[in-house]
Amino acid sequence: MHRELEVPVKNSVRELRAQLDWTQADLADRLGVSRQTVNAIETEKYDPSLPLALKIGKTFRKPVEEIFKA
Repeated sequence: MHRELEVPVKNSVRELRAQLDWTQADLADRLGVSRQTVNAIETEKYDPSLPLALKIGKTFRKPVEEIFKA
């Protein structure tokens, strides 16, 4: 039986948001998601979809690989 291993992903969303002095609601508005989604991403309870991860990268003007690290 072949099983995929889950790789924990660390991210710097909270730090990047804080540097810009944005609230979770501010970032959520920019991304078109709920504040709860931003909180779940920041606390690493939820890994965003690829399109959302790309949007996060674009919002912070950073490569996705710099924000999300396995």
